[in-house]
Amino acid sequence: MHTPTETNEDLLSVAEQLEPATDEISLKSDLIYGLEDRPPVRESIFAAIQHVFASFVGIITPSLVVGGALGLDPADASYLVSMSLFVSGIATFIQAKKIGPVGSGLLSIQGTSFAFIGPIIAAGTGIVDAGGTTQEALGTIFGLCLLGSFIEMFFSRFIQFAGKIITPLVTGIVVTLIGLTLVNVGLTSMGGGFGAKEAGTFGSPQYLLLSLLVLATIVVLNSLRSSFLRMSSVAIALIIGYIIAIPMGLVNFNNLSNLSLITVPIPFKYGFGFNFAAFIPFAFLYLITTIESTGDLTATSLLTGQPITGEKYMTRIKGGILGDGVNSGIAAIFNTFPNTTFSQNNGVIQLTGVGSRYVGFYIAGIFAILGLVPIVAGIFQTIPQPVLGGATIIMFGTVAVAGIKIITQVEIDKRASIILATSLGLGLGVSVVPDILDQMPALIKSIFSSGISTGGLTALVLNMVLPGRSK
Repeated sequence: MHTPTETNEDLLSVAEQLEPATDEISLKSDLIYGLEDRPPVRESIFAAIQHVFASFVGIITPSLVVGGALGLDPADASYLVSMSLFVSGIATFIQAKKIGPVGSGLLSIQGTSFAFIGPIIAAGTGIVDAGGTTQEALGTIFGLCLLGSFIEMFFSRFIQFAGKIITPLVTGIVVTLIGLTLVNVGLTSMGGGFGAKEAGTFGSPQYLLLSLLVLATIVVLNSLRSSFLRMSSVAIALIIGYIIAIPMGLVNFNNLSNLSLITVPIPFKYGFGFNFAAFIPFAFLYLITTIESTGDLTATSLLTGQPITGEKYMTRIKGGILGDGVNSGIAAIFNTFPNTTFSQNNGVIQLTGVGSRYVGFYIAGIFAILGLVPIVAGIFQTIPQPVLGGATIIMFGTVAVAGIKIITQVEIDKRASIILATSLGLGLGVSVVPDILDQMPALIKSIFSSGISTGGLTALVLNMVLPGRSK
């Protein structure tokens, strides 16, 4: 999921005020190295490392959260983390390089999307609860992700019309619901995770104190004036929490000795499955991701002095969205979750003054190498759930705040209020009281058990059928 910085949001608000025109519009930039410049190797590596540091945690967190929620064994959980890094490297290279019509040709970082965590966990736990294995669950999840990626590829060709259907009001509601429905996952991790529930230690004071320490560290660092500390706050907090957790006996290093020297990417390692009812939330989220990535790519174009209107701009956006879809398909093939453009890198571009897409090649190489080294994924897999929960609770909350900010850009008249109230009410309602659907047919229950799909579809339908102007 995208977690825009304040800088990114300010830039997007400027871009939204610019009326589309046939002439290209771009803003002057104070970059040291522009989009097509080739910085020296030393400067390129330095800039690349900062991008990696800003994006690393966001890329691996979905795999850590899903692995904990599904109760995966350490080997499978570590493999998912490794593949999330490896695929992010491939995907970032495709975006920066622009291969034919695929890719934006911008310094755009690709990483695992937060948006799909809820539906992924729901689909996986549904299979496990029905008697299936975790490997079967993963096979079905990746099948859903692969087929869904074609939806984004298709919509990339019609991105100029998508805004008429998925308005800021609808997008804001969906993004808000994504964040709010994930809070339950973050809070569960703070209490020790699903393993602690089974062991009867859930909510232990030491778990809560550790998670709150991580949370407080992020809050404090984000309150400082240093841009570097703000961008690195989550990584620093995780490191502090991890170090403190070691003497508390919460870190288990036993599995590290069993790791191989290199992780071998194996296409469809867990097989391929499909579930139509579970596919509905995935399809809807791929559509929403299309709109969100447009905003990220526009901000990156703006920062690097590229046009943000006109034919060249639209070609770049279409290529970036198509790259999103292709990269999500590649991610599913190599056993990880949907990829999307990361907005964190826009803050790094402004901080370093380096907007060269060639830096993206270095970033891609670093991610791919990290993904092929099992010890990297193994170490992160040992992060205790309370430490992870302290970070994810604020990350998921940030997603909800981003959705609220989108909604506040809309004039909340009577029509918008009805759509907002109904969508949030139903979306949060089925998340809090899921057994309300127990008497419904299995297909209906599967589709609407996700608060994201329930609230999102409600917003979409009401926005189309209620009289008045869509906003």
